[in-house]
Amino acid sequence: MKIYICLFTLIFGIPIIYKPAIFGQEKPNFILIMADDQGWGDVSYNGHPYLKTPNLNRMVKDGVRFTRSYAGSAVCSPTRASFLTGRNPERFGVCNANCGHLKKEEISIYEMVKPQGYTTGHFGKWHLGTLTKATLDANRGGNPQFELDYAPPWEHGVDVSFVTESKVPTWNPMLTPDTLSMDVDRKKQGSSWGTSYWVGAGKVETKNLEGDDSRIIMDRVLPFIDNALKEKKPFVSVIWFHTPHLPVLTGEKYKNIYDGLLEDQRQYYGAITAMDEQIGRLRNHLEQLGIDKNTIITFTSDNGPEGKAPIKRTQGQTYGLDGRKRSLKEGGIRVPGIMLWPGKIEPGSVENTPVFTSDYFPTIATILNVDINKYNRPYDGTNILELIQANGAKPKSDRYLSFLLEGQAAHIGMRYKIYRPNTDSAWQMFDLLSDPGETKNISTEYPELFNKLILDWNIWEASVKRSAEGKDY
Repeated sequence: MKIYICLFTLIFGIPIIYKPAIFGQEKPNFILIMADDQGWGDVSYNGHPYLKTPNLNRMVKDGVRFTRSYAGSAVCSPTRASFLTGRNPERFGVCNANCGHLKKEEISIYEMVKPQGYTTGHFGKWHLGTLTKATLDANRGGNPQFELDYAPPWEHGVDVSFVTESKVPTWNPMLTPDTLSMDVDRKKQGSSWGTSYWVGAGKVETKNLEGDDSRIIMDRVLPFIDNALKEKKPFVSVIWFHTPHLPVLTGEKYKNIYDGLLEDQRQYYGAITAMDEQIGRLRNHLEQLGIDKNTIITFTSDNGPEGKAPIKRTQGQTYGLDGRKRSLKEGGIRVPGIMLWPGKIEPGSVENTPVFTSDYFPTIATILNVDINKYNRPYDGTNILELIQANGAKPKSDRYLSFLLEGQAAHIGMRYKIYRPNTDSAWQMFDLLSDPGETKNISTEYPELFNKLILDWNIWEASVKRSAEGKDY
């Protein structure tokens, strides 16, 4: 085994003791966590002056922190689609938050791991299609106009579900809160929010739905893990918290941590700290079960923070990065990113190579020795284990990540980025190493490279269009 480890390190320069399943070791568990609208600056390990996230800080200490972690898009559903498939969401029609659905022809992480003997669970937000045709639910459920968008997780390889179609309040998720916590005053305070937690076809959860939403979600995750252990099955658990998406609010316990700050700050920071507490609870549970060292945990967010600026309840921070949610500027897509694999990834590692949510699928496939080429379709993600370099080392190649969102476009490498605000606008170019705030357009300074990057993006877009026409199936 030592020989294989040394060869892996020599070839890739990766500070990792990697034991693939091919060598006969026990298959690892996967816990894949995503926050909702949590900005790049909304973690204390990135220097936030007030926010307390001790358990995310502990993950950083115990694993690898990605300084250039990107969401697959600048808004919810497209990023989640990229997360589960390894493919850009425009390839199969998930063009915005309530646009399209996860098509049956797509192969999800769940469907990929099931033949490997895994049990699968999805907890929290879904937002990749409706969960019911019979009942009015959330944004699209039960509406005949969206009947073709029925695509619940239990039809995509998920064994255990506890999911909502879309957003819910982060405290007492089934009830409408005060209007200050919402983006739109559309319902009476205390009335039903109109979005249910679904556990299967036609099955709605009605118990244990009061208090912190992150805790409510984790109350379902832990029994799933216990049962997987009882059945002696490896597991994949995807946890998509609603926090800190609007309407964002929290309980007095968490607000009191931030006494002396503005009420909107206390609510926003308190909700994130409550979510962080549940991540600590999860890790403690794994340790008590004795499976922590064989469990890979990842953490990221689906896009940058809500709002044009940190005003009122949308207190998310980008710390100098331009743009927020819905923008393909850095502040709209650069998000927290952590990966933890005790004994396999060097604690306290820092990785500066750009990675994004499309990388989860091929990375898990590589760990499990699944050849995704057999699926006969283009993938936008790559195995990020091959990208994790020793601290300060130069990447093997200048990888570029490609983005498309309703006419907006971006192509991002280690140093340079091209960006187009819409189809009628000219491309711009930025040096992200010297100008992470994207303040200076340098397209005329490097015309040859600028034109090459545009050509590369155009080639990629042509591939996306072929996929969108159904030619991958």
